[in-house]
Parts: sequence; structure tokens; C-alpha cells
Amino acid sequence: MFEYTGAIHVHSVYSDGSGEISEIVSAAKESGLDFLILTDHNTLRALKEGYENCYDKTLLLVGCEINDKENKNHYLALGVNQTYSTRISAKEYVKKIKDSGGIGFLAHPHEKRTHMKEHPAYPWTEWSSTDFTGIEIWNHMSEWMENLTEQNKYQSFLHPLKSITQPPEETLKKWDELNLSRKVVGIGGVDAHAHKYNLLGFLEVEIFPYKVLFKSIRTHILTDEEILFSNSMFTKSKELVYNALKEGSCFVANDYHGDSKGFRFFAESGEKKFNMGSSIQLSKKVKLKVFIPSDNAFIKLIHNGKQIDELINNSAEYIIKESGIYRVEVFLEGKAWIYSNHIRIV
Repeated sequence: MFEYTGAIHVHSVYSDGSGEISEIVSAAKESGLDFLILTDHNTLRALKEGYENCYDKTLLLVGCEINDKENKNHYLALGVNQTYSTRISAKEYVKKIKDSGGIGFLAHPHEKRTHMKEHPAYPWTEWSSTDFTGIEIWNHMSEWMENLTEQNKYQSFLHPLKSITQPPEETLKKWDELNLSRKVVGIGGVDAHAHKYNLLGFLEVEIFPYKVLFKSIRTHILTDEEILFSNSMFTKSKELVYNALKEGSCFVANDYHGDSKGFRFFAESGEKKFNMGSSIQLSKKVKLKVFIPSDNAFIKLIHNGKQIDELINNSAEYIIKESGIYRVEVFLEGKAWIYSNHIRIV
């Protein structure tokens, strides 16, 4: 399969980010990203102005981040051509996006923050909705801001990438629970704004320049077809990216800790192979296989939300005798690194 790396959940001057579209695209190209998904708040201005396109070897796709009237239930809407009123409920706009042919992901669903009154938490509360495609299991900016307490704020400013440790346990637990009844795809988001703050009363600092954030939480997609980076093939390339995200043919990685390209988690049944996001029938010949681009990886196998095995190696193979949902977590030198999507065995 073909593997492509992208950054999802990015804001520009068209909402509350500090960067012009050209600056953000330039940072993505310099960071070696294959695709970048812009999600400004409640606007598709970048799409309407024609910025969605292929820029050398980087695709810029434009979605938006929608919220309700209480500024909660933030939703990353992708593959859409219109925004929706913040006066309607989250359940309504999630369904409208699905009905229009778009896909969407719950943004920072379990965000908790009480120490920053000017930046309150924006959690997801409309759990009765069943029309969303997936969930943002790891959000860089959300985790960093939650850790930005009076005790460690200077350390966090000095080492912004090192302070990101792992996805919230509450989010991983909810993600597994949701997948017990239906496919819910997990993605990672940088939530890039490149905000500028006045530090110590006289020093202005830029919090996470785009190029810095693009080195951290990435979503890697796997496609059956090669993406051709040309404007003439842009529509097809966009379709390949969104289809991989919709199907769950992807994994989340903090590439600051190490290049995760080459990670694979798949099932084998007879002569056939099944990628992440697949659902297959249980038989005596079903195997799960894991390949890691590191010799010192700590691999955890998760079944129905519970860890059932662990080992240190660059690969693993499991003969499956029980139905359920399976995924893997990978740690590198004690740091959370890679999170696969589920494979469902029925």
C-alpha cells in the first residue's frame, strides 16, 4: 500500500490563527507533509477563494471546525461545501454533514482546563449522536494547554514538543467503547494556531510556529492507489485522502519521537490481507501482524479496550481465536508513539 503523512486541524488568519495560507503551506512543504487539512472556525473562506489545491508534493485540503451556540461540541467537518449555523444543535450539524456526503471528527472531545479563564475547555457533550465518522484521539495543543500550569509553564514554553506525552486515557476508553458497536475512526490533530503571546511583560513569543507543530502529532493514511501530486489529478487525490480517513485506513503518531513511516498493522486470513478499518470473519487462520520501524518498540495489543499482550520487538504476530475489536499501541523509549485504528473480527 501507499503511505502518506498529514497534519489535520489547522487554523489560519481566516479564523483565529496567525498565519496566511501561503505561510502555512510553505511550512507544511518544509516539514515533508504529503497533505494538510485546514479547519478554520465556521468558515470555508480558503475553499471559496481557491486555495484548495496541490502545491508541489503537498495537498492542501480545506474543511472547517464547527461549534454550537455554547461554543462546545467542536467538529472537524471535511469534504463539505458549506458551513452550518452555530444556532443549531451539534447532533443536527453532524447529521447534515453526513447527509451531504462529508465526513467529520469530534475535536478534543474530553478537553479539561480550569486554570486559564481566557481559554476555557471546549469538550464534546452530544454523545447521543451516531453520525460522526470518527474522533480526534490526540490533540497536541489541547494537551499542551492543559499542562500549562503555574508550576511548569516556563518549562512548557522552552520545550513545547517534549511536554506532549500521550492521548487522554478517557478518550481512548471512549473510542474503544464506541467501536464495540460501530466503526469510529481515530485521527490525530495538531490544532495549530501559531498564537503570539506576551511573556514576562516584554517578550513576545509565538506559541508553536506551524513548522514546529507539523513535526508532532500526524495522521498517516494508507491507500491502494498512488496519489499523483498534480493539479489535474487533485480531485482524485482528495478523494483518496478522505476515503482513507473515512474507512480508518490510517494511524496516529507523534513523529517528534521518531519517524513512524513503515508502521503496519493488518490481518491475514488465508491468502487475503485486511488493513486497519477492516471487518473480517473469524476463522482458524486469522492472524494479526505488526511491523514497527524500530528495533526497540514496546508493543501493546488491545482487545475490546483491554490490553491482552505486550512485547519489545520490531514486529509481532498473533493467532486470533476470539472475535472483537483489536488495535495496537506502540511506545518508543517510554514515550507514546503510534496508535493504530481498529481491525474488527466478527
